Amino acid sequence: MTQETAGFAVLGLHPNVLAAIAAVGYEEPSPIQAQSIPVILEGHDMIGQAQTGTGKTAAFALPLLSKIEPSRRVPQVLVLVPTRELALQVATAFETYSKQMPGVGVIAVYGGAPMGPQLKALRQGAQVVVATPGRLCDHLRRDENLLSTVKSLVLDEADEMLKLGFMDDLEVIFEAMPSSRQSVLFSATLPASIRSIAERHLKEPKHVRIAAKTQTVARIEQVHLMVHADQKPASILRLLEVEQFDALIGFVRTKQATLDIAELLERQGYRAAALNGDMPQAQRERVIESLKDGSLDIVIATDVAARGLDVARITHVLNVDMPYDPESYVHRIGRTGRAGREGRALLLVTPRERRMLQVIERVTGQKVGEVRLPDAETVLEARLTRLANSLQPLLANAVASRGAVRDELCRRLGTDMDTLAAVLLAKLAEGKALDLESVRREQPLTPAAPRERSDRYERSERGDRPERGDRPERSGERRPMAAPSEGKARCRTALGARDGVQAKNLLGAILNEGGLSREAIGRIQIRETFSLIELPEENLERLLTKLKDTRVAGKALRLRRYRED
Repeated sequence: MTQETAGFAVLGLHPNVLAAIAAVGYEEPSPIQAQSIPVILEGHDMIGQAQTGTGKTAAFALPLLSKIEPSRRVPQVLVLVPTRELALQVATAFETYSKQMPGVGVIAVYGGAPMGPQLKALRQGAQVVVATPGRLCDHLRRDENLLSTVKSLVLDEADEMLKLGFMDDLEVIFEAMPSSRQSVLFSATLPASIRSIAERHLKEPKHVRIAAKTQTVARIEQVHLMVHADQKPASILRLLEVEQFDALIGFVRTKQATLDIAELLERQGYRAAALNGDMPQAQRERVIESLKDGSLDIVIATDVAARGLDVARITHVLNVDMPYDPESYVHRIGRTGRAGREGRALLLVTPRERRMLQVIERVTGQKVGEVRLPDAETVLEARLTRLANSLQPLLANAVASRGAVRDELCRRLGTDMDTLAAVLLAKLAEGKALDLESVRREQPLTPAAPRERSDRYERSERGDRPERGDRPERSGERRPMAAPSEGKARCRTALGARDGVQAKNLLGAILNEGGLSREAIGRIQIRETFSLIELPEENLERLLTKLKDTRVAGKALRLRRYRED
């Protein structure tokens, strides 16, 4: 038993589930988890009244995964949710918690996505199905026995499902499942319609009610920036140029990301280090001590470091990756603003993560204001200010005799005083540009512009479609393509959206098998029947040979150089 899982181990969860919890960095169960997990493990039907963001996804996912039979390749757990965004979020949580459970498959079934990949995953026997009611009914019309093996049903955000008019679809789904199933219902409120469902479809349910009490510290200034996922490394570098911090802790979701980002920052001259659960305890303690004594200025960590880390000089928290839940967010930003000091928390948000941002704001009761990425003018001003501040103490020691050294250097280098001054300034600036045009060319970023919605449940999942920028292009579309990034070659794989492949799948496979850093991989474009990936031009053929046996989504990657006709 590890320290991280001590609080969960007493609940009776499967050892493989506990191992996944340790990897995520959870230490103690939240109130909804502590009360719900034993009830669900015992097989009782349950009504849970809890707000989104109280940790309720883990409250039902952890015990249900503990009861799954991986050897049975049939649907065993069905989770119904009101929107496709929540379907993806819940499915991702199940995938995270089942990483230590070989043979367990998870599928998200929702409208606005191709039916083919969903049908394939269902036929291959995904044990966990996370679905919106409308699309699931579409599948039931094709196969009325689809849910005949389901042992556990969860209705998540049941009140929102009824607001969207899914009552008829829910009745169809109830009839398609065995009456002997276990049923769990979660809802923020319990109106008469929800109580009616419980009376008709739940058997002597246990009641669990949790009030959200999570609050953030008012003295911490909280802001967010909208960025695209592939812009995060460049966005981090820009922010660090302009933020005036003493010490900073950045949070990411994976252990590999701690290493990649810490390495990126070290190459840029920052005193940075990684902190994750794979590191020996002695090494983790050394990193924390170095942050305390000023030997380090930046630590990039997973959530395992979010709890109990107390370093007074941390003035900034940078959430590189969105946390899994608001509770984790609160613990993260609580690493700054210690001992009555003020702090600043920054959160990078991709367009698809707007819903979780809204949940964080609602649960914490505080607005997380939006700011823009620093432009080239702001970055240049910060560099000049930093350089001037470093030179200021030297002015008092300057004496006229130094002119002889200046003249001798000019003679040896065969240059004039203006050129010598420019060279010395460049050296002092650690190679960073001090002119506007060069700064503009360094980090060409376009702020992410998410679609505006008046309400997060404005559209039902039947009518919801991918936004234009996210929609996989049809194989027959021909549109002008931008040239690959400098030093990159465009490569092609026959795997595309119809195969259920996402950019993160391709990225993860290439990082794991190719031994590359995240910065070495350029743009990834998912089309309907194929995908394009930018890889380093140098030693490309050797890399392609190294990746020749790589498989993604159960299929061969088979990358080759792409030449557009």
